[in-house]
Order: sequence, then structure tokens, then C-alpha cells
Amino acid sequence: MPITGSELVAATLERLGVDAFFFVMGAPMLGAEKASIERGLRGIDVRHEQAAAMMAHAYSRLRNRPGVCMACSGPGALNFGTGLANALVDGAPVLALGGSGPIGEYLTGGFQEFDQVAAMKPLTKWSERVYETERIPELIVRAYRQAMTGKPGPVYLDLPGDVLFRPVDESAVRWPRHMEGFEPPRPHGDPALVRQAIERLAQARRPVVISGSGILWSGASAQLERWVGQTGIPLYTTPQGRGVVPEDAGSTFPNARSTALREADFVLVAGTRLNYVFGHGRAPRFNAEATMVRIDIDPSEIGADGRSDIGIAGDAGAVLAQLSQAAEGTIDAGAFADWRAYLQGIEDKKRPQQEEAMATAQVPIHPLRLCKEIRDFMDRDAVLVVDGQEILNYGRQSIPTHVAGHRLNSGPFGIMGVGLPFGIGAKAALPDKQVIVLHGDGSFGMNGLELDTAVRHGIPVLVVISLNGGWTADPKGEKPGRYLGYTRYDEMARALGCHAEYVEQPGDIRPALERAARAVAEGRPALVNVVTDFAARATTVKFSASST
Repeated sequence: MPITGSELVAATLERLGVDAFFFVMGAPMLGAEKASIERGLRGIDVRHEQAAAMMAHAYSRLRNRPGVCMACSGPGALNFGTGLANALVDGAPVLALGGSGPIGEYLTGGFQEFDQVAAMKPLTKWSERVYETERIPELIVRAYRQAMTGKPGPVYLDLPGDVLFRPVDESAVRWPRHMEGFEPPRPHGDPALVRQAIERLAQARRPVVISGSGILWSGASAQLERWVGQTGIPLYTTPQGRGVVPEDAGSTFPNARSTALREADFVLVAGTRLNYVFGHGRAPRFNAEATMVRIDIDPSEIGADGRSDIGIAGDAGAVLAQLSQAAEGTIDAGAFADWRAYLQGIEDKKRPQQEEAMATAQVPIHPLRLCKEIRDFMDRDAVLVVDGQEILNYGRQSIPTHVAGHRLNSGPFGIMGVGLPFGIGAKAALPDKQVIVLHGDGSFGMNGLELDTAVRHGIPVLVVISLNGGWTADPKGEKPGRYLGYTRYDEMARALGCHAEYVEQPGDIRPALERAARAVAEGRPALVNVVTDFAARATTVKFSASST
């Protein structure tokens, strides 16, 4: 019985368990998109392919599997670029399927003819093209597994028009075995290195653990929580890796973060890079004499910093389980009680100062007051997306996260404009969870029309904008390109069909959030546009996350 390449795309995604994809319609992918929807996949058509890639990125983080996006040939596929580059730097698995001009017209100047595979190679961990219709399932499955195996990342598969349109006999199709329920390998670490790490830890007095997204991708939150509870070692995470242990569980001392890293004599880095986020692991951010132990699925990452004393290549969850077993009878939670008490003293001293700053009643509203209102309003298991410049720093430092993977932000690539697409992708992945996007007004403008996507598809996200007039606004115009004006994004949102609020007084924030939440409960996206102080400037260490 004949089957087309487009139908094979849909059938393969269905067998892989894909239940949603993000796309902008266009040839030659129309048939594949239609066939996927007919097979029960949720097709969410968006307003720009960049946003589709970003939504797939967020979806992958919340579902711990590749998010899928599709685009037409030429400019459509190339518009994936920024979103895929962000996923690559962030280490997030995205499966991007791009249509392309027919192979039979290569080098003839065909419509939208462009070497999309070459263009995508530096933006992804794997980029290839399908040349034979029979091999579509084989190569989609290979791409899917590439995205999840080892260090996760985005992949791109090019689908020429004539390959998609061609009918083939089903008996000729190459169907891979064991497509359903794919789990990436979980390699253990070298037992000798694990023993060395425990021996060095036994000599330490001021240890810390640093964790990141690798804990999430390996599903290792339970192993990390066990390790921290067993040893009593203070924990600090990357912005994207937050919530792996509830931030009010007594394992973190956020207001003492700088002191802890600077004075630690043993640092266990589990599932994250030592990039600029952590000062590359070097002095003065860290004690130059501290023992540095790294756990990473990517062996090349361990040697990249030139700082590690012990590098254990392996799955974060598997290695943490090895460490826990090796530490039994050697390390217990009481060993570092003095160190924790010291950090707790710093926390107890600084927290009241932080709360006082966040409770300010100044007008224009201080961004910290906005963050406080969101912190006190949001559900404990809410997904919080933060995107912008000043508000990104304020939000990162003042709003906690208690559930693994439920915090999304611009990530190590420093990208802007991800907020609303991330929020839509997150809500599509976890429709029963509260999803709040805290946006700067500048970054919102980049993909703000995706509110239309949320309305059309009934994806009720709650967007809160810190409206400070621009990119760290400069009303006097002394810094070119910074001033954007106080745009009434609430009026735009209302015109698109959202519930919308405009707030100028700090006491009005909470009532506006509650009205917005009621609209969300009814299935409507909501936007709260809050005028904030353009002169407020965030620091990177003064405030840290806590909750009341």
C-alpha cells in the first residue's frame, strides 16, 4: 500500500510519542503538518518560526524530551536559527523539521533554494537531509535520539519537497526497532574517581555543591536531594537548574551565596558548565585552593575549564548515586554543621534587609516590589519564566522556585524575547500548572504578537510586564536606542482577545494579578502591564531568592 513522505513524517512522530508541535504553515511541509494533526498531534501554529523553536525549547524542558517544531523552506527554516542557537548553548533537545526545495531542482535556481543543512550545522549538534522517502522514519528517529543522547541539544532534519511528496510502498519503508519509550544511556562514573572524591570531601570543612540543567535531563532531582540531605552540603544552582531541591528546604543559603563560593574548600559541580555564570570557577569568585570535582555527561566539558582536580564523566544521577553509596559511614550531615551555621547567620542578617527593600511603596513602582507581589501570589509549583534585562536580574534574585525544571529564563546565551514563547511552550507542556511570564517591556516587544497564538489556541498564560520605558530606560535620550516609551501593551493584549490590566500603584498589583488569574482559570490569556521605575538598577549579588 502506498504512503507519502509527508504521511511517514506524521506516523514516525506518532510512534515516538510526540503529542504536540509548533509551526508556521508553508510548503512543502503542509502535508506533513496536516497528517500529524490528523493523527492526533496538537499543532500549534505561531506567528514566527523563531518563536516556534523557542516554544519547542520550553516544551522540552518541562517534558524532559525533545520539543518539535516545523517550518517551510528557505526563510521559514532559517528563521529557526536564533531559537536553535539558544537551545544549543542552553543544552536543550529540540527536533526541528524544515522543508526545502526539491532535490531534482538542486543547482537550478529553484524557489527558495538554499543549503539549509549547512546553515544549521553551527546552530545544532546534528544537521542532516533526507534523500530517500523510505528513510524518513529512520532519520527522524536518529535525529530524535541525537537530541537526547549525551549532552542534550537541538537537531535539524531537512525534508526536500520531492522526498515528502513521493509515494512509496509501505513494505519498503525502513522502520527502526524500539521506537517507543526511548531512554538515553545513563553511564556510571569511574569508581576509583568516585572514591577519590569522597576521600577529598572527608578532608574538607567548607564544601558546596553547584548543580545545573544536567540534573534535570538525567532526572536526578531525587539523587541530588538525597546527597544534599545525607551530607549536609549547601547547594547552589544555575538559574536554569533551579528547583531541583525546594529552595525553602534549608539546603540553600541564597543571601550567603557569594561568601559560600568564595570561602568553600571543596566544590562539587554536578551537571553544569563552569562558564561565566560561575566566574569560570576561578578566583576571586572561588577559593583558588579549593578542591574542584566535576560530574558531566560530556568528557570534553570536564577538561575545558583547566580548573578541575577530579573529573568524573557520567550521568549526573548515576554518579550522585555512586557518591551517596561511597559516602555511607564516612560523611554524615553533622560533619559540616559549623559551616551551615555560619552561612545561616549571614542569611538571617540579610533577609530582613531584603524583605524591607522588596516591600517599598515608592511610585513609580520599584521592580523589586513587583517581584515580591508575584512571589507572594504564585502557586508553589508554578512555572515562572523571566525575560528581560533589569527585571531578569531582579526576578532571578528575589523569586524562589521549589519544583525541578519550573524556572525558565534567557539562559547562558543571554537571549531576549524568549519570555512569551517559553511561557506558551511551558503551558502547552503542562496545561494544569500555573504559568507566569515576567517580562521586560523591551524583550516583550520582540515576540509580543505571540499573544495571538495563545488566544487562538486557548493557551492561558499570565504575562506580567515591567514597563520601565525601554532597555534600562533613558528618557533623556543620552544613550541611543534605549528609550522605547511607555507602550500600552495592555491595550494591544485586549485587542487580541486577552484579559488586560494597567497598573501604576504598588497596592494595585495584587488585585490585578487576582483578576488576571480568574481570566486564566476561564481559559483566557491575561496580561498585566505594570509601570516601574526606569531609574532602578539591579545588582547581581545583593539580593537572593527567599520566600515568606
